[in-house]
Amino acid sequence: MASQCSLSTLFPIQSQLDCALDDATTQQEKENLVYQYLRKLDERHDLKIPDFQTGLEWLNTEGPLSLNKELACKVVLLDFFTYCCINCMHILPDLHQLEEKRSVKDGLVIVGVHSAKFPNEKVLDNVRSAVLRYDICHPVVNDSEARLWHDLEVSCWPTLVLVGPRGNLLFFLVGEGHRDRLVLFTDCALRHYGEQGLLKEHTVGIKLYRDSLPPSILSFPGKVAVDNTNKRLAIADTGHHRILVVSFTGQLLHSVGGTESGRQDGDLSEASFNSPQGLAIKGDTVYVADTENHLIRKIDLLEGRVSTLAGVGVQGTDKEGGAMGPQQPISSPWDLTFGSAGGVEENLLWIAMAGTHQIWGLFLADGKLPKGSESKAGTCVRWAGSGNEENRNNAYPHKAGFAQPSGLALAPEEPWSCLYVADSESSTIRTVALKDGAVKLLVGGERDPLNLFAFGDVDGKGVDAKLQHPLGVAWAPEQSLLYVADSYNHKIKVLDPKTKQCITVAGTGEAADTLGPEFNKSCFNEPGGICVGAGGKLLYVADTNNHQVKVLDLDSKTVSLFPISTVCTDSAPTKPSGPAKAPTLPKSAAKKEMPPVAVSVGQTLAMSLTLLLPEGTRLTDEAPSFWALSAEGNEWLLDSQVVTGDIADLSEPLYISTKLPAAVKDSNNSPCLTLSVWVYYCMEAGKACMMKAASFTQPLQISTSPGEKEVTVALAHAF
Repeated sequence: MASQCSLSTLFPIQSQLDCALDDATTQQEKENLVYQYLRKLDERHDLKIPDFQTGLEWLNTEGPLSLNKELACKVVLLDFFTYCCINCMHILPDLHQLEEKRSVKDGLVIVGVHSAKFPNEKVLDNVRSAVLRYDICHPVVNDSEARLWHDLEVSCWPTLVLVGPRGNLLFFLVGEGHRDRLVLFTDCALRHYGEQGLLKEHTVGIKLYRDSLPPSILSFPGKVAVDNTNKRLAIADTGHHRILVVSFTGQLLHSVGGTESGRQDGDLSEASFNSPQGLAIKGDTVYVADTENHLIRKIDLLEGRVSTLAGVGVQGTDKEGGAMGPQQPISSPWDLTFGSAGGVEENLLWIAMAGTHQIWGLFLADGKLPKGSESKAGTCVRWAGSGNEENRNNAYPHKAGFAQPSGLALAPEEPWSCLYVADSESSTIRTVALKDGAVKLLVGGERDPLNLFAFGDVDGKGVDAKLQHPLGVAWAPEQSLLYVADSYNHKIKVLDPKTKQCITVAGTGEAADTLGPEFNKSCFNEPGGICVGAGGKLLYVADTNNHQVKVLDLDSKTVSLFPISTVCTDSAPTKPSGPAKAPTLPKSAAKKEMPPVAVSVGQTLAMSLTLLLPEGTRLTDEAPSFWALSAEGNEWLLDSQVVTGDIADLSEPLYISTKLPAAVKDSNNSPCLTLSVWVYYCMEAGKACMMKAASFTQPLQISTSPGEKEVTVALAHAF
């Protein structure tokens, strides 16, 4: 039997290939080199890797998978990742692209091997939430004790390992930024083994967990920002790829983007985002860290438009900046806060640039950074951080090192005059001085700049206090206190910058959803964002994995659920009256093309429409559902341009009829009627509500010969 091997066995062989590929100039040369390499591997019998350990927990599958059974006769790409890691997030688009290009039938199966860094990441429910949050659509195994990681001698996240149809090791790629080589290796392996007849078309039991979830009004909310002047809250509804602006009473004022990812500027009804995180709101303007689009966006609520201020729409590697925003590539911006530079009030937008482990600034008006030259409005520039992932404090901001900074809060007043940073991968809270940019440690971590594993859950002072992957910070100037979303400890903590004392405010440390009468009995699940309202008396918390925003009353020591209404006052479709245009369908609407139906002039066409709601839901009384019948381009078919009606009961099919005109007005056209429906429904428990839409296009074959009195067509849709 062949012995099992590790990456160290393959390293000397692949290193020669890597060097040769670096020197190759054409695609054909590169492919020839890879085929030669694969033929050499065919002669080796010492490259079989160990199978997955039995008893592991699997996600997105019907059951456990084995390299010797279900995955035999396939090319398997193993993605060793941990869900906190920004570098691991960066390769997910590469894997998505590969999945779209090559299917299981083609012989390729991608398997995510989750090997946790933090103890919190070993818990299956938390891995499951991450799989949903990042829209991972391939099998994932929770190798919580990193058994396969150690067997293969994997050394860092992310690492990609390509395995042949006999469980034989083929290639490995370490780190991000290898899309071209990944595609080259995969395509060549599929072609090489396909020509040998070693690949089989059998399916693998993939069952996506997301398909069994009920709808919810929020999906993995990442950040929250408060507008105390106008009594509003902005929420990054990250999983729905949209921004919500709500009143302090929970009334939905604006909904921008969603529910599918995209990258569209323009009117609020057309704009789209991709997993937005950080927010900053002032007046009628909301600034957005559009994280997975690698953009900074601006929502102008007054003009009703979305525009791009910085980024080019793809991940950048520049660690200096200095270009005008729309020409400046950036990488995974995670949080935002307002600042001042060059004596101009709030003319700067600070950016936690998680992807390059730095703090950047985007000038909203002319100004200059500490010890920096003048910068024009629109300039986007690095402020602090070398770009190396480390926990390095330094009096010179460009020599300091951060590790995936994910939360920002500004304390502009003396004696603080600093920017607070939740540096997630070093599990620390750091400060960046506004005067000279000096970077210092407040709490967490340890003094070794290369140790990113000094985490825990300990109330204490300075370096003795321990956090676990904090994602959010919020400054309360009234009390001169900093509140921290200690995400992987599922707690809210408070930090006194003067004494460097950090203690727990709320949360038991257990990942759960409990609204206790007291802070120490309430539970959270990886809270990712936090902001302060009501003069420092309230904390608004994005309780990410619970899909909620919670409110902590610091006076009464109680935690409550922040209610969000189901109806948006500015973007919910309104039923037209008179000769108005039909409301615009959302991008997520289901669209069905019906087969043509034969009708006669003067005849009545009846549509029998059956709509089915998800189990456990009901129509929302407060947001009346309705239908609209239109004939765009063939308005002569209807008495009015749009005919509408309410939907109040779905226990019986809806009966919608229209009498066709007595004569055909356009014999050269193929006329169609379009029936569109907008349905608002809520979970019976009342915790979440949704708006869904669908349309049916019904082509007509109109005869001038008399026909029967009525023709009925049956339409049906299940939401």
